[in-house]
Amino acid sequence: MQVIEVNTTPDAKDFLKVNALLNQSNPVYIRPLDNEVNDVFNPSKNKNYKYGATKRWIAKDDNGNLVGRIAAFTNTKYVNKGTGFKTGGVGFFDSINDQSVANTLFDTAKDWLQSKGMEAMDGPINFGDRDKWWGLMVEGFDSEPMYGMSFNPSYYEALFNSYGFQNYYNQYYYYLNVDDPFPARFPERHAKFKGKAGYEAKHVKLAELDKYAGDFATVYNAAWAQHGEAKEITREQVAKLFKTMKPIMDERTVWFAYYKEEPIAMFVNIPDLNQYFKHFNGKFGWIQKLHLVWMKKTGYNKRLTGLAFGVVPKYQSLGIDSFIIYESALFIQNKGWYSQYEMGWAGDWNPKMINIYKSLGGKQSRHMITFRYLFDRDQAFERHPEMEYK
Repeated sequence: MQVIEVNTTPDAKDFLKVNALLNQSNPVYIRPLDNEVNDVFNPSKNKNYKYGATKRWIAKDDNGNLVGRIAAFTNTKYVNKGTGFKTGGVGFFDSINDQSVANTLFDTAKDWLQSKGMEAMDGPINFGDRDKWWGLMVEGFDSEPMYGMSFNPSYYEALFNSYGFQNYYNQYYYYLNVDDPFPARFPERHAKFKGKAGYEAKHVKLAELDKYAGDFATVYNAAWAQHGEAKEITREQVAKLFKTMKPIMDERTVWFAYYKEEPIAMFVNIPDLNQYFKHFNGKFGWIQKLHLVWMKKTGYNKRLTGLAFGVVPKYQSLGIDSFIIYESALFIQNKGWYSQYEMGWAGDWNPKMINIYKSLGGKQSRHMITFRYLFDRDQAFERHPEMEYK
C-alpha cells in the first residue's frame, strides 16, 4: 500500500472519488459537491488558512486501487475548551474495512500534526465551522443525510476505536413532522408574550437581509460567543453569508424575536440543500443551477433543516424560545410547504439545547461522535466539559 500526499489535480480528483467509492453501496448516500470540498483546501476560499494549515493524503493498494483518504488540520482558533492540549484535527477520513489501512492513514496524519507541535487530534472534523462534516456517524445510516452532514459506512466506528480514539463528545440530531401538534406549554408560553407590549416575532424579508445581518450578529454574539464555543461574528460577515445563501433561503423560515425592537432571539432554518444536490453527483455547473432553480420554484423540496437558534442570555429563562418557535409554527404549519423538519446537531455538552429539541417532541434521528486521540498515551483523557450557562 502507498500513501500519497495530494499535490496534483489528479490526486485531488482521487481524493473526492474515494468518498463516493466507499459509500456507493448505500442507496441513501448523497455525494457532497466537489467544489465545496475543494474549497476547504483552497487558501483563497477558506479564511481559516489565516490561522492554520492542512495536508491531504490518498491511499492506494498494490494494484493502484483507491482504498482510503485523510486530511489533517492545524488551527490556532480551534476551541479546545477544558484542556491544555494543543489539538489538531483529522477529517475527510475514508477507508476500506481494513484496520491496517486505517492505522496507516491515522499514523500519517498524526506524524504531520506532531511535526506541527500538536499534542492531540480530534476527528473527524472540518477545517472550518462545525456546521459541515463534523463528527462520525454511528447511527442514522438508513436515511438520506442532510446537507453538510458527515456520512460514512458503519464499520468506521470500529476503525477509530481500535486505533485508540476516545469519545470526546456525542452529537445528536432530532427530527419532527412539520405539521405535528406542539405540546400544550408552547401555545401557553406563546400567548404570554403575544399579549405583552413590546414583544414581537417575525420572519425576515429577503429584500432587507442587510438589516437582519446585524440582528443575527447581535443574538449570536450574546448567545454563543460568550461560552467560548465560538468566536464573535461581525455584521459584515453575516451580510456576506446571507448574500451567499439568498438564492436558497426561504424568508418564511427565518425568524427573529424582538423586545422594543431590540433583537433577542433567532430561529434560522433553510430548505435541506441535499434534496437538490442528490441529483447532481457532486457537480454544480450551469445545468445543475438551472435544475435547482426549477426545483425551488416548483416546491420540490419538502425537508426543512435548522441552521441556527439562539436567545440572548437575559431572556433565556423566560420562555422566549417557545414564543419564537410557536409563532413560526403558526405561520408554516398545514400549508403543504414542508413535511419534515430536521434540527441541527447538539452536543451532549449542551443539555439545554437537547432539552429544547425533546420539548418540541423531536425524535432522535442521528448519532455522531467527535473523537479525540492523545499522542501521549499516558495522559489522562477527559471528555468535553458541559456548557456553562450564565
